[in-house]
Amino acid sequence: MANLKELKNRINSVKSTQKITKAMKMVAAAKLRHAEEAANAARPYAERMNAMMASLAAGMVGQEDTAPRLLAGTGSDQRHLIIVATGERGLCGSFNSSIAKAASRKIDQLLAEGKDVKVLCVGKKGRDALKRKYGNLIIGLVDLSGAKRVGFGNAQPIAQRVLTMFNEDEFDVCTIFYAKFVSVLTQEVQEQQLIPASIPEAAEADENDILYEYEPGEEEILAELLPRNLSVQIYRALLENSASEQGARMSAMDNATRNAGDMIDKLTLQYNRERQAAITSELIEIISGAEAL
Repeated sequence: MANLKELKNRINSVKSTQKITKAMKMVAAAKLRHAEEAANAARPYAERMNAMMASLAAGMVGQEDTAPRLLAGTGSDQRHLIIVATGERGLCGSFNSSIAKAASRKIDQLLAEGKDVKVLCVGKKGRDALKRKYGNLIIGLVDLSGAKRVGFGNAQPIAQRVLTMFNEDEFDVCTIFYAKFVSVLTQEVQEQQLIPASIPEAAEADENDILYEYEPGEEEILAELLPRNLSVQIYRALLENSASEQGARMSAMDNATRNAGDMIDKLTLQYNRERQAAITSELIEIISGAEAL
């Protein structure tokens, strides 16, 4: 009977867990709708901003000496800043670990080439995953756990910190890692170079983009737009991450709920068998005792 009691307690425990995972799935689904809408709305703006940068840069061909440093770079690629953008919480499948692994591969590659690497973590989970191996390379953590919804105001301080470090010659190349939202089941880890600003090849090859004449000149416009573009690209990465995290959590909690249901069925079947065996054993004992009399 002790075994029956243990099975009963375990069934009740799994049922309680199933209620929690089901509730978390519903919460993630509600948050996903808003996060996905925000990410989809930001994509065209960020892509058009990149296209504008490409058009302006194309107009400065042959004037590389006067190009802003955010576009031309420092002329070296010895010092790298890696921004690892992850979530603040777990229970979202491989979302956080996939980003951390991609960043880890990049860091290992750069260190093998003799480069200097600094890591800025946006989200606690990224820091937790990297601190054991690269603790001495992590220069800071941006904690967004207090933000109910990611806004442009969350991206601006990060961009300002990166700009300050670049202006103080603390790195030559800046790269951000995040997850692009594709669907609830699919999130693609992205590696995007922020500094020097990367120019899309398609826009660079489009001859129509260089027919525009800008006033004032390309150099002045780029000097104004490049810092803003950095904030926009970081903001887009945070929005993509937010949608990807909720999608991954919704999928993970759905799987957990299904697995809990399967476990409940198996435990219930085992409980019924044990209970039937106990009843049969008692009947045999009663019948045997009656026959002995």
